[in-house]
Amino acid sequence: MHIIISKMLPTRIKNVQTSQLASDTGFSQTMLTCESTNSSRADAVDENIEDEEENEFFDASSEPDDFKNFEMDLDSALEEAKLAICYLFNNKFDEARILLQPYAHVSIYHSMGNAVFIFLEAILTFEQRHIVRAGDELKKCLSVCQRYKHKNTFTQSIGRKFKKTNYTQLTDLEAHAELCYAEALLLRALLTFIEDETLTSLIRGGMKIRHCYSSYKECAQILVQRQWESEVSKVHFESGVRMGVGAFNLMISLLPSSVIKVLQVIGFSGNKTAGLADLKTGYHLSGLRQVLCAMTLLGYHLIVCYVICHQEGDLELCHSILEEQLLLYPQGVWFLFFKGRLEFMKGNLDEAQYWYKKSWKSQNVWTQLHHLSFWELLWVNCLKLDWHEARLYGSYLVEQSKWSRTIYSYQQAAVMLMNDDLDDIGRQTVERLMQDAPKHKQRIAGKSLPMEKFICKKVARYFAQNRYLCLPAVELMFVWNTFKVLGKNYRLSDSICRLIELQMKQLAHRNDIYELDNQALCLLLRGACYRQMKQPFLALQDLEACMNLESQVKEDTYLVAYACVESGLVHADEQNYDLAISTIEEAKKKYTGFSLESRLNFRIHAALMELKEKLNDTT
Repeated sequence: MHIIISKMLPTRIKNVQTSQLASDTGFSQTMLTCESTNSSRADAVDENIEDEEENEFFDASSEPDDFKNFEMDLDSALEEAKLAICYLFNNKFDEARILLQPYAHVSIYHSMGNAVFIFLEAILTFEQRHIVRAGDELKKCLSVCQRYKHKNTFTQSIGRKFKKTNYTQLTDLEAHAELCYAEALLLRALLTFIEDETLTSLIRGGMKIRHCYSSYKECAQILVQRQWESEVSKVHFESGVRMGVGAFNLMISLLPSSVIKVLQVIGFSGNKTAGLADLKTGYHLSGLRQVLCAMTLLGYHLIVCYVICHQEGDLELCHSILEEQLLLYPQGVWFLFFKGRLEFMKGNLDEAQYWYKKSWKSQNVWTQLHHLSFWELLWVNCLKLDWHEARLYGSYLVEQSKWSRTIYSYQQAAVMLMNDDLDDIGRQTVERLMQDAPKHKQRIAGKSLPMEKFICKKVARYFAQNRYLCLPAVELMFVWNTFKVLGKNYRLSDSICRLIELQMKQLAHRNDIYELDNQALCLLLRGACYRQMKQPFLALQDLEACMNLESQVKEDTYLVAYACVESGLVHADEQNYDLAISTIEEAKKKYTGFSLESRLNFRIHAALMELKEKLNDTT
């Protein structure tokens, strides 16, 4: 809508108005306008989707006869939603459900909260019955939101195409209905990706996300262009807009440049700085979505930065957020977990274990949340080289979690193979896990998971090498990017380095067709370890030796590409930004078609963005 408005204004006036709005609100200009040549086509698609959604989710004649008897005013709904959030983050799940369910069919916030509960259950369990139920509840939620959204007459609908939308016509309730509609549509789109595996499902999910993105942009316009009946209502609305707009900006900015170019054609844009600024603004507001802004900031700085990026997260900000949130939610499973993650990223492994265990034992209603702690405890103990303890948490994941049995089975086997004293029962367990891992390979949105494909190749290698793998758990630690923790604790990195060197000596006594693949793996792992130990000369020596084996590596071609990027990061650590950029760009252009390529492309994109910013700052 704002695209059509923007095009009808003279360029000079349009730029002044957009600039003023951006200045007044802190939103980026790209969020308030869109200059894409394809924007008209994208808007047309949005209108078609909206028509389809209204047909699918809303039937005005289906309102219950007793609807008026159950109506709740917006202020009361916001208060109860705030209380439900307090219950949720203090692990009082039943109390939150009881509060939300009676009005879920008539109140946008009760309906949204109820749908979120069931959506989380579907994501945590991955069971089809929960996925179907979540889809049904989100449809009901969208229907409730449609009931309260502003309705245009036929004449007004035609007029929308030719003149500026008058947002002052919207009531506070109608504005909040637009926001909740956008939020529910996003969850519905995410669910679409996992409920079946067809290309049609993928396309429909993508179209819903595009519509959701446009809805958030519309909400940004509503926030700044209308007079609010209640300041409290405005604060709650703004926290939601900041959350949605900020999360979209941040998410899109992390995608590889080739993907971003495609998304820009259909109207998406992403700006990491603007996204983080919006999320921080939303966090500092006392709005309903404040806690969600906190969760998103923690997730980005403590997980995303360390899994798909090479940069450090803002640990000071995370410390500040967690201090405040743990005062509000002292037994909250999520914030206890993030506290453990903060200590983990600082290299404080004993403290991390304490908080992860506290998160695990804080509640037993959603046992699937225990699996988050089990996953982290597995890697904490791997870094400590405590293979027996790591095996314990790996076994919990294999036995209890359904997220990815392929990954869990292989990881458990990989940890067990690190033990030199494996007995007959242990070897039989490894055999069973290796045989089971490929059987559970799954498809999401019609695509195999890259990590599961990688693991299936490793399982095949295990049997091809007469039931042997070279440092399988250490390789996984590198792939999951947990080597970054080694840089915070020299003792840990030295222990890992010694383990790799011992393996390299043992390789000299092996003679099989994958000898050079195994040698290249050890060189990459030791080079990456040296980098964390701040020994750039030794790191580059090993990484270059790994790259020199490119023509002799039979299967593990990913090693060479990762070694090239790692060497670029060594140059970055030495503040040789020009050489770092050219080395990483060479990896991007030169190597294709290897395992875990998409994972590396994410890291390449993040590294290049960060390095180019630093280069600009120094010139």
